[in-house]
Amino acid sequence: MLVHFGGKAVLGILTSSALYYVFFRKELAAMGAGLPDTDGDGKGDLKVDSGPIPLWITLTHLVFMGWTVFFSHTPPMFVGGFLFFLAFRQATEHHQDKVHLRGPILVGFFLAGLVIHGGLQGWWLAPVLSSLGELPLFLGSVLLTSFNDNAAITFLASQVDGLDPAFKYAVLAGAVSGGGLTVIANAPNPAGQALLGRFFGDGVSPAKLLLGALIPTVIVSLFMMLWPDPTKGEIFEQNAPKPVEATAAPDH
Repeated sequence: MLVHFGGKAVLGILTSSALYYVFFRKELAAMGAGLPDTDGDGKGDLKVDSGPIPLWITLTHLVFMGWTVFFSHTPPMFVGGFLFFLAFRQATEHHQDKVHLRGPILVGFFLAGLVIHGGLQGWWLAPVLSSLGELPLFLGSVLLTSFNDNAAITFLASQVDGLDPAFKYAVLAGAVSGGGLTVIANAPNPAGQALLGRFFGDGVSPAKLLLGALIPTVIVSLFMMLWPDPTKGEIFEQNAPKPVEATAAPDH
């Protein structure tokens, strides 16, 4: 993702951010001035300072993150590390924020259901995807990922055998491009809404969010499709080992 899609994504983000800054620089400057100055620092409510966090707390969090990534495919080590993290958080509660588990648990259930049921969808996905061209596949992926997490789109597409690398690229590029159109389109979006929701009096409007994200989506889509990766065939090489066939137990 970083090598084949990251560069184009960064260019799209920089272009969109610069464009929105030019048009909304006055509104951005007024955000701090228009909010109550709760601590007398002249920065309004944009600054939330609960005191300095010790360096060893930050380093310990990074260690737990590294542990989780390293053992992501080893459930006993992953779960054990998570339990130790909860214990560490409880022991250092005066330096920690509250842990909100509802969102991550719901995402976990969603991904578990995707793995369980997604493998059974190849029978209807194969003829549908095979009948579409590269551009329709890209546009369809952008549209579908706005209503589903992009992991769902890419996982379901992976259930189709023999799909051309160019088609695989179109599906994945579309899923990446459309990940900001709605809150549910991408797992980090709820975190962004939680951080910025206090700046919207009645909450974030789904329709206005869709309209606001439409231009950046178009910009990223143009970068993805106008500068496709010349090594598409190498991106999707199947290097995973074949499953070991079960053998009959010897008679005794």
